[in-house]
Amino acid sequence: MKHSQIAIIDFGSQYTHLITRRIRQLGVLANIYPTDVKAKDLKGIKGLILSGGPNSVHDKTAIKYDKKLFDLNVPILGLCYGHQLIAHHFGGKVKPGKIKEYGFANLKISKQTKLFKNVASGKIWMSHGDSVSVLPPGFITSGKTSDCLIAAMANIKKDIYGLQFHPEVTHTQEGMKILNNFVFNVCVCKKDWSLDKYWDQIVREVKQHVGKRNVFLLVSGGVDSTVCFALLEKILGKSRVFGLHIDNGFMRLNESAKVKKSLAKAGFDDLLVVDSEDKFLKATKNIIDPENKRIAIGRTFLQIKDEVMRLEKMNKRDWVLGQGTIYPDTIETGGTKHADKIKTHHNRVEEILKLMKLGALVEPLATLYKDEVRAIGKKLGLPNSLINRHPFPGPGLSIRTLCSNGKEKIKNKVLINKKLKKIAGPRLKVSALPLKSVGVQGDNRTYRHPALISGKASWQRLHNLSVRMTNELNEINRVVYLVGPTKVDFKKIKTTKAYLTQKRLDLLRQADDIVNKELVKFKIYKEIWQFPVCLIPLGTSGGETIVLRPIQSLEAMTVNFYPMGKAVLNSITKKLLALPQIDMVFYDVTNKPPGTIEWE
Repeated sequence: MKHSQIAIIDFGSQYTHLITRRIRQLGVLANIYPTDVKAKDLKGIKGLILSGGPNSVHDKTAIKYDKKLFDLNVPILGLCYGHQLIAHHFGGKVKPGKIKEYGFANLKISKQTKLFKNVASGKIWMSHGDSVSVLPPGFITSGKTSDCLIAAMANIKKDIYGLQFHPEVTHTQEGMKILNNFVFNVCVCKKDWSLDKYWDQIVREVKQHVGKRNVFLLVSGGVDSTVCFALLEKILGKSRVFGLHIDNGFMRLNESAKVKKSLAKAGFDDLLVVDSEDKFLKATKNIIDPENKRIAIGRTFLQIKDEVMRLEKMNKRDWVLGQGTIYPDTIETGGTKHADKIKTHHNRVEEILKLMKLGALVEPLATLYKDEVRAIGKKLGLPNSLINRHPFPGPGLSIRTLCSNGKEKIKNKVLINKKLKKIAGPRLKVSALPLKSVGVQGDNRTYRHPALISGKASWQRLHNLSVRMTNELNEINRVVYLVGPTKVDFKKIKTTKAYLTQKRLDLLRQADDIVNKELVKFKIYKEIWQFPVCLIPLGTSGGETIVLRPIQSLEAMTVNFYPMGKAVLNSITKKLLALPQIDMVFYDVTNKPPGTIEWE
């Protein structure tokens, strides 16, 4: 092999590609391989990493792999599922943990191995249900948490290491240092990989894939599609890229007009804008299930694309579809063999996958994360006003407007509330809410109830309660805090029958506009990575509730909720409660995992 290479075996983790990205950041080539890869095909690698995944190593869901991988005589690092697999393979025991861990935990290092050289005990990021309960022969425990007694283990003689946590995510305090130790201290790799080479690879792959054809690009006006637009025009030339912006009726206030104006100002004056609000509302009429909603929206985008192609008299054989898809979209839609489907992104519906198989789809950003896309935008000379915008999903406000038939019930509500109350303590009110949202826990999709907390509590305490509630109760995957009004009779909180309508979307547009103006006014827009504002059919007087979901992140694979200052929050809440039909305002205090960024 020309480069020092780390091989990563993909067992289906949401973070597998993130491991690759981190190692390449260190200047070393890392490639992902499927679980059926043969050990003989990996000869010459410097090290092996076994990823996490949603399965269990001790039951029928266990994934088959070539056991000769452990005979390659190279250093091995197992993460989460990979950690458990090492224990299982070498004769240890793995069993479901009494307490699941999703989110922050504190690691106490008990043995300084080569992997932990100059690494201090501190915060780590967990996402698991199973745990190693008995060490395999020849291994020692090198780290633990309060709920996981074997959070790190090592066979020092064979250079085999296991970590129950995820060093690849930014939330693990010393994560990069741990990976650096594995790559350079344990595997003894050389720095021989660069981003410039990666840029050259993107250019080469686009030219090769598109060939003599042209690109029909769907442009939302967000960071990803804008950078994709600029990148394709740079590589292929302006005349070979056709940009279409579809106003689906799910955009923010005056969004489509702003997109066209800002892109024209940046030199993209060749963007076609079509108004298709009625078609999207018809396609999503009376749909409650978030998966069905996303699929309907994705298909409608493609139908309108086909209509425009007919009107423009474009021969399909001369065109490929272009999308600004980035890696989180791919992995959340079950983009690898063993990955669980968290949600179907609009750019990953079945029709898109068919185009992919036919070679009629080009996605130059599909292996990148948001911060890398922004770096490419800067390289292309795009203005900060475009590349530093908060991310906004393709389905827009449709997935921030939750729907209900008004009949949602909570199974075992009394028992769940009793457990929540025990965690919250006597001074706080708490209750499970009669609706559901999407989450990701232990690399699996969840669709469960949020818990509502009311009363005086600091952000830190709310964070701690959120972690405990989602870890200890299987029925809860998200926690929200009542920020207005100050007193609410929980017995009066009920779901209302509500679907995706123009009236509800207009109400959410008003609320979203209020929030964004306040962020600018108080000069905190740049402190927040993304800020979904959701409308949920839950009220005390027949109205609805606004949920504020500001988060901090780098690449969207893991996030922290943003602890907003009281003055800003009070100002936002007061203005939102003044809107007609708004009974309450909640603040989402859930990290990812266990809650996805969007509620649907």
